[in-house]
Amino acid sequence: MASPNSPVRRDRRRAELREFLRSRRERLSPGEVGLPEAGRRRTPGLRREEVAVLAGVGVSWYTWLEQGRDIKVSGEVLDAIGRALRLDTAEGAHLYRLAGLNPPPSPSAPSLPVSPQLQRLLDSWSPRPGYVRDRHWSFTAMNDAARAVFGYGDTDHNCLISYFTNARFRALNQHWAETAPDVAAGFRGDAARYPDDPEFDRIAADLAAVSPEFAELWSRHDVGEHTSAVKAVDHPEAGLLVFDATLLPLPDHPGHNLILHNPRPGTGTEARLAALMGT
Repeated sequence: MASPNSPVRRDRRRAELREFLRSRRERLSPGEVGLPEAGRRRTPGLRREEVAVLAGVGVSWYTWLEQGRDIKVSGEVLDAIGRALRLDTAEGAHLYRLAGLNPPPSPSAPSLPVSPQLQRLLDSWSPRPGYVRDRHWSFTAMNDAARAVFGYGDTDHNCLISYFTNARFRALNQHWAETAPDVAAGFRGDAARYPDDPEFDRIAADLAAVSPEFAELWSRHDVGEHTSAVKAVDHPEAGLLVFDATLLPLPDHPGHNLILHNPRPGTGTEARLAALMGT
């Protein structure tokens, strides 16, 4: 497999950049961007020099960019081109990647109750556990199975805080000590996505003040990113329950994630879970 910076990958990315910019340019008419309609045009859309003027960059530089030449770009210039071409958020992020830059962090939607449709999805996921958490790892919704399996109660409002302070959850989690470093590293990784958000530091400081385990792990400055995990719960009523957990971002609420748990095949979890939940 070719590395991300291999000549093949670079050539493919530049070709995609060329076609993407051309297609965005061709879908706009001069009138849509406040330019005069000057007679018939041989090709649809804006001309390269018009995009350059709208973005405040040199015509030659923009031409080289659209041709996929090896030139240096900045986020500020890409933002200006995005505004000139009327790119939406997804298209702007795509332009960054094609130009070889990481897109800026997406703004996070405020932590709001989930939609009725998403709540129905969580409820229909039962007897399998599921919940939604915001970018600060606060719960915004969960189903009854998550409460029954993981021991979450009315005082559990944040996934990270519950992990280190909920004694029942800790007793149920068969691999708590082994997993704790990954949990702390995952929260630091998410915090790095929003460097201007002080809430992450507040949560971490408050938790470190009451949890020596978290304080020690947080001081390591380890960073992680997790989209899946295996969770083993030693439930007092159901016995050993083993789940494959999958994290699914919610595009309509940047920073919010849906976490769904599936019984791991071959562990007997599905039958024991059904008995626990009375299904």
